[in-house]
Amino acid sequence: MESIRFTEKLIGELSGRVTMIKEKLAHYHFSGKKIFATSSFQTQSVPLLHILSELDFIIPIYFIDTGYLFPETYLFKEQLIAQLGLHVITIKSTVSKLMQIDKHHQFLFMTDPDRCCHINKILPLESIIQTHDVWISGVRESQSKVREGFNEENQGKHGIVRYHPLLKWTSKEIYYYSKYYGLPEHPLQAQGYVSIGCIPCTAKLMDANTLSRKGRWAGMKKEECGLHTELMGVESE
Repeated sequence: MESIRFTEKLIGELSGRVTMIKEKLAHYHFSGKKIFATSSFQTQSVPLLHILSELDFIIPIYFIDTGYLFPETYLFKEQLIAQLGLHVITIKSTVSKLMQIDKHHQFLFMTDPDRCCHINKILPLESIIQTHDVWISGVRESQSKVREGFNEENQGKHGIVRYHPLLKWTSKEIYYYSKYYGLPEHPLQAQGYVSIGCIPCTAKLMDANTLSRKGRWAGMKKEECGLHTELMGVESE
């Protein structure tokens, strides 16, 4: 009973935040701003996708297909599209994988992951940014040191406004929101994957107390792909 009361209290608090998010998005929309969202379709993405699905207007959601994603991610994306009625647009690099090798004939994700991310994530999205006014991202400040420095709104590359509606949400709030509304979790979550990206650069996170991005690019200092650094003029640590 105590747990139920706790959840209802938390959901009540989150409902107030969700209302403000919807009002902010409506302000962008009805003031003539061209808006889009991005999603990697992880468990952490679901509350924002749910909020977007409840709007009276459609915000396109861009999904960057790097060609290296887990099969489970594609399945989860299709599940959420069907369940929430999302308008998802898939984009990908025009550079073939055969062209993404170094002089030693090794794939860039092994020898130069920054370059790999630039080709497969930054370049496909940059053209979208150039034709929009507002970019909605579900990043949260608890995910990495870089994201701790974000504001609710930030100025990005090409004059884009970055809006981070879930910036202050905790992992616990993400969890209870999803449970309350019966939203699914990524199939790999139960196997210990907290932050899920490309197969070569994603590892299970054994210590749940570390920042969630520690499961990415294991053994390297790299924690960001560049979407939230290079396209915002922020240096990644």
